[in-house]
Amino acid sequence: MDLIRNWFKTVSDNPQLTLLMALLIFTTAALALTADILAPFLAAVVLAYLLQVFIDRLERYGVSPWLSITLVFVVFVLLTLAIVFGLIPLLIRQMTQLTRQAPEFIANLQETVSRLPEQYPALITPAQADQVMNQLQTEVLDFSQAFVGSLGGTVVGLMTWVVYLIIVPLMVFFLIKDKTKIVAWTASFLPRERELAGQVWLEVHRQLQNYVGGKALEIFIVAVISYVTFIFIDLQYALLLAVTTGFSVLIPYIGAAVVTLPVAVVAILQWGFTSDAGVALAAYGIIQALDGNVLVPFVFSEVVDIHPVAIIVAILFFGGIWGFWGVFFAIPLAVVVQAVLGAWPRSIDAGSPEPGSNPTG
Repeated sequence: MDLIRNWFKTVSDNPQLTLLMALLIFTTAALALTADILAPFLAAVVLAYLLQVFIDRLERYGVSPWLSITLVFVVFVLLTLAIVFGLIPLLIRQMTQLTRQAPEFIANLQETVSRLPEQYPALITPAQADQVMNQLQTEVLDFSQAFVGSLGGTVVGLMTWVVYLIIVPLMVFFLIKDKTKIVAWTASFLPRERELAGQVWLEVHRQLQNYVGGKALEIFIVAVISYVTFIFIDLQYALLLAVTTGFSVLIPYIGAAVVTLPVAVVAILQWGFTSDAGVALAAYGIIQALDGNVLVPFVFSEVVDIHPVAIIVAILFFGGIWGFWGVFFAIPLAVVVQAVLGAWPRSIDAGSPEPGSNPTG
């Protein structure tokens, strides 16, 4: 108890640490309580931060701020329109086709699995094969019904998405145009003595700026290469699988392993346990290997300095708390935790932030 009491006394006696902890607690609580209500605003903030990365890079090349904002925002709007009216309908069409063919796929897979006990009697019994197929059939049919039902939606839900499609880009524009004013206004509510919080934010910003811009480019390149490859080998649902493969890079290690399953299922259902299915899986493996060993070192000027074990723990921890979005933002959240832990011991040992640390605002 004395150790804990001394720790709390050390923190409370240091206003810099107290402010940092208060900001972390307040931000976490605000996100947890208002995430559903403020979802469009939070999405706009994330998109604005992403676009700001490209704006900053254009400005470093000598492009004026206004021209940088205009160019990046116009490209953002064009990409949004292309995704909403071009890519998403194609993805929905392929997913609908896939779910409608689910019974046929299950029948083909059932026939294939039923032969496994004869071919490999030491590995699987007929009872085990039947159990696997019954479970798979239930899961696939439940997913198909849920997906087809969700496509119907409601008029209110459709109108909500239309409103979001209008207000989110507007908020993104004003967030990037008035970034300096918004940051200054926010900083005006904070104490002047906030060097430690500024130090943490600068470290987070340094790593996230490289991570966000690099990941956006990596997703695009991996998705395009995957689509061209899947089309070349004549794999069904090439667009759906390519987009899934592209977004798999957001979740290091785990994403590539998870997406292997749909690629394998589609390949086996299309060609069976043949060399063609093996070629599809080999092509997917080569794409993931090239991404990790060639593309990532080329795209990222600075690697996010987090140990692989810490990344996996962050994915499991934040995913367990916030579900899909916790997994989606696991790396940025891990960067925040790393920055806080990196600044924490120095602040306690020295009693104050190191000289020369840069305050925000």
